[in-house]
Amino acid sequence: MKFNSTLLIFPALLLGLLVMAPTEVQAQDPHFSQFYSAPLQMNPALTGVFPGEYRFTANYRTQNYAVLGNQSYQSIAASFEGRRRVGRDDFYSLGVAVLRDQVGESNFSRSRAVLSGSYLKHLGSGRSRGSDQFLIGGAQLGVGQWTFDWNNLWFSEQFNDDPMLGNIGIDFGAINGESFAATETDLFMEFNAGILYYNVIDEDNSFYFGGALHHLNEPNVSFMEDQTEKLHRRWVGQVGGQVGLTRELGLLPAVAIMGQGPSFLGIGGLNLRYSNRDWREIAIRAGLWGRMVNEGESGMGLESMVVSAILEVERWQFGLSYDVTISDLSSANNSRGAFELSLIYVHPSKERFKVICPKF
Repeated sequence: MKFNSTLLIFPALLLGLLVMAPTEVQAQDPHFSQFYSAPLQMNPALTGVFPGEYRFTANYRTQNYAVLGNQSYQSIAASFEGRRRVGRDDFYSLGVAVLRDQVGESNFSRSRAVLSGSYLKHLGSGRSRGSDQFLIGGAQLGVGQWTFDWNNLWFSEQFNDDPMLGNIGIDFGAINGESFAATETDLFMEFNAGILYYNVIDEDNSFYFGGALHHLNEPNVSFMEDQTEKLHRRWVGQVGGQVGLTRELGLLPAVAIMGQGPSFLGIGGLNLRYSNRDWREIAIRAGLWGRMVNEGESGMGLESMVVSAILEVERWQFGLSYDVTISDLSSANNSRGAFELSLIYVHPSKERFKVICPKF
């Protein structure tokens, strides 16, 4: 069995990131429970961090269907990126990422598209065969827009409580008494940046850590003309790696925390990975994750548990996960939180010497 004592720092790092987190929460940017399968939505520095020539990623999430039905939260993301060598040991990568998030009877949606780039600087190899260290800086530049639909909304002026005027209830054809008529924000620019360090100690052991800042320019997302409503910056911290147990078995622990204005979310756990170690590799993963949020006056608490399963077949990776609500919301949604799918395709490189990357 291959094992390095450096990896004993994982329990302390994973616990520390969750314990030292902020204690206030409100609305946040869309997020995925399989954050490790949505790299360009997490950190621009993850652009190009894969063992191949190019990578395609797709993610889908539906949340709180038990409560909201067809108006449940739905998030769809996709990205494509390619990597090229610079000199002997360094690389640069370019890609594009899109995201659309929609929720509620108002069909409130947030859409964005960004160009993503990174530079992978090789810091050297260790004494162990195959050991490699990289420091990556990444940035994203793109546009976004928020929209919603008035048609399914009602206001107090449209509520009919006079029996003489007909049926008591909502009259959607009545004047709503609102002067506000905008259904979309102006297109806004956004700028994101991140950094990542990783060390692949050997084929079965590695670790990484990094962070990112999103919406650095704090764009205006107001629906009102001549009004300003800044989109708060979102910060992200992440740490994880791989711990080899046997030739076929390994652990993939990870933690991600993020804050946006007064909001906070943290998720951590691990996947157990089994591989046949054949030249046509097939691997399966099973994992358990916990999501922590602030639960109002009661402070930090465990909001849900996430169970995950992933199948790797050569170039393809298929993932699914389910959020089981364990907070007070479980009484309303019968513990049925969110369902998520992920797909990753990595095209192998034709180069003789390939970049070594950690598993996520």
